[in-house]
Amino acid sequence: VQLQASGGGLVQAGGSLRLSCAASGRTFSNYAMAWFRQAPGKEREFVATINRSGVRTSYADSVKGRFTISRDNAKNTVYLQMNSLKPEDTAVYYCATPRVPSNLVGTTTPRSYDYWGQGTQVTVSS
Repeated sequence: VQLQASGGGLVQAGGSLRLSCAASGRTFSNYAMAWFRQAPGKEREFVATINRSGVRTSYADSVKGRFTISRDNAKNTVYLQMNSLKPEDTAVYYCATPRVPSNLVGTTTPRSYDYWGQGTQVTVSS
Protein backbone atom coordinates (compact mmCIF):
# COMPACT_ATOMS: atom_id res chain seq x y z
CA VAL A 1 0.00 0.00 0.00
CA GLN A 2 1.34 3.39 -0.98
CA LEU A 3 -0.03 6.80 -0.04
CA GLN A 4 1.17 9.95 -1.78
CA ALA A 5 0.17 13.25 -0.20
CA SER A 6 0.34 16.56 -2.02
CA GLY A 7 -1.08 20.07 -2.04
CA GLY A 8 0.73 21.69 0.86
CA GLY A 9 2.28 25.12 0.67
CA LEU A 10 2.56 28.58 2.16
CA VAL A 11 -0.64 30.55 2.68
CA GLN A 12 -1.67 33.63 4.61
CA ALA A 13 -3.97 33.39 7.59
CA GLY A 14 -7.56 33.21 6.44
CA GLY A 15 -6.61 31.48 3.21
CA SER A 16 -7.40 28.02 1.88
CA LEU A 17 -5.57 24.93 0.69
CA ARG A 18 -6.70 21.53 -0.55
CA LEU A 19 -4.59 18.50 0.24
CA SER A 20 -4.80 15.30 -1.76
CA CYS A 21 -3.69 11.78 -0.95
CA ALA A 22 -3.53 9.23 -3.74
CA ALA A 23 -3.60 5.59 -2.70
CA SER A 24 -2.45 2.47 -4.52
CA GLY A 25 -1.80 -1.18 -3.83
CA ARG A 26 -5.21 -2.38 -2.71
CA THR A 27 -8.95 -1.74 -3.12
CA PHE A 28 -9.20 1.84 -1.89
CA SER A 29 -12.97 1.81 -1.36
CA ASN A 30 -12.78 -0.89 1.34
CA TYR A 31 -10.92 1.21 3.91
CA ALA A 32 -11.33 4.26 6.08
CA MET A 33 -8.92 7.13 5.55
CA ALA A 34 -7.65 9.83 7.86
CA TRP A 35 -5.54 12.95 8.05
CA PHE A 36 -3.15 13.71 10.89
CA ARG A 37 -0.71 16.56 11.41
CA GLN A 38 2.48 17.14 13.32
CA ALA A 39 3.95 20.50 14.25
CA PRO A 40 7.62 20.88 15.26
CA GLY A 41 8.19 19.62 18.79
CA LYS A 42 4.66 18.27 19.11
CA GLU A 43 3.08 14.86 18.87
CA ARG A 44 1.18 13.77 15.80
CA GLU A 45 -2.47 14.71 16.19
CA PHE A 46 -5.70 13.63 14.59
CA VAL A 47 -7.36 16.00 12.11
CA ALA A 48 -10.16 14.16 10.31
CA THR A 49 -11.34 10.75 9.17
CA ILE A 50 -13.81 9.39 6.64
CA ASN A 51 -15.39 5.99 6.25
CA ARG A 52 -14.98 3.90 3.14
CA SER A 53 -18.15 5.10 1.41
CA GLY A 54 -17.56 8.74 2.28
CA VAL A 55 -20.88 9.07 4.08
CA ARG A 56 -19.47 9.36 7.61
CA THR A 57 -16.82 11.77 8.78
CA SER A 58 -15.30 12.90 12.06
CA TYR A 59 -13.15 15.92 12.91
CA ALA A 60 -10.93 17.22 15.64
CA ASP A 61 -12.58 20.08 17.50
CA SER A 62 -9.79 22.42 16.45
CA VAL A 63 -10.69 22.12 12.75
CA LYS A 64 -14.43 21.49 12.89
CA GLY A 65 -16.30 23.93 10.65
CA ARG A 66 -13.13 24.93 8.79
CA PHE A 67 -11.82 21.66 7.29
CA THR A 68 -13.69 19.14 5.16
CA ILE A 69 -12.53 15.61 4.41
CA SER A 70 -13.85 13.87 1.30
CA ARG A 71 -12.92 11.03 -1.00
CA ASP A 72 -13.30 9.97 -4.61
CA ASN A 73 -13.22 6.19 -4.73
CA ALA A 74 -13.07 6.19 -8.51
CA LYS A 75 -9.80 8.14 -8.29
CA ASN A 76 -8.45 6.34 -5.19
CA THR A 77 -7.95 9.72 -3.59
CA VAL A 78 -8.86 11.38 -0.30
CA TYR A 79 -8.94 15.14 0.10
CA LEU A 80 -8.71 17.66 2.90
CA GLN A 81 -10.18 21.06 2.09
CA MET A 82 -8.81 23.58 4.58
CA ASN A 83 -10.47 26.98 4.86
CA SER A 84 -9.99 29.91 7.24
CA LEU A 85 -6.48 28.73 7.96
CA LYS A 86 -4.75 29.91 11.12
CA PRO A 87 -1.04 30.05 12.01
CA GLU A 88 -1.62 27.23 14.49
CA ASP A 89 -2.58 24.97 11.58
CA THR A 90 1.07 25.03 10.48
CA ALA A 91 2.33 21.44 10.44
CA VAL A 92 3.27 18.52 8.26
CA TYR A 93 0.04 16.81 7.22
CA TYR A 94 -0.10 13.04 6.79
CA CYS A 95 -2.73 10.79 5.31
CA ALA A 96 -3.17 7.36 6.81
CA THR A 97 -5.23 4.20 6.48
CA PRO A 98 -5.66 1.07 8.58
CA ARG A 99 -4.84 -2.48 7.55
CA VAL A 100 -8.29 -3.85 8.35
CA PRO A 101 -11.29 -3.03 6.12
CA SER A 102 -14.32 -1.52 7.85
CA ASN A 103 -17.34 0.64 7.16
CA LEU A 104 -16.64 2.69 10.26
CA VAL A 105 -14.72 5.95 10.36
CA GLY A 106 -11.14 5.61 11.50
CA THR A 107 -9.99 6.22 15.06
CA THR A 108 -8.21 9.29 16.40
CA THR A 109 -5.15 7.29 17.51
CA PRO A 110 -2.11 7.24 15.21
CA ARG A 111 -1.11 3.71 16.26
CA SER A 112 -4.39 2.40 14.82
CA TYR A 113 -3.12 3.16 11.33
CA ASP A 114 -0.77 0.88 9.46
CA TYR A 115 0.02 2.84 6.33
CA TRP A 116 1.14 6.46 6.11
CA GLY A 117 1.91 8.93 3.39
CA GLN A 118 5.14 10.88 3.34
CA GLY A 119 3.59 14.12 4.57
CA THR A 120 3.08 17.51 3.00
CA GLN A 121 4.08 20.78 4.66
CA VAL A 122 1.43 23.42 5.36
CA THR A 123 2.65 26.79 6.56
CA VAL A 124 0.22 29.55 7.52
CA SER A 125 1.68 33.01 7.96
CA SER A 126 0.11 35.63 10.20
